[in-house]
Amino acid sequence: MCPHDPHCPAAHKPDREHARVIGRDYVQGWALLCNGTIVFDDTGSLLPDGQVLAPRRPLLAGAA
Repeated sequence: MCPHDPHCPAAHKPDREHARVIGRDYVQGWALLCNGTIVFDDTGSLLPDGQVLAPRRPLLAGAA
């Protein structure tokens, strides 16, 4: 787990993306968080257990 204090949220918690970034690839568009989660620039995520979280797309104004 995290070597710093306060500890980062666990990967299975809803606030998982508030963990510290420990690695990043700007070209490929991803960041590795301290809790083992990989977040992508399109807002999708890959959890340490292999679970994929789909990107969160904002609703457009006027869309039905």
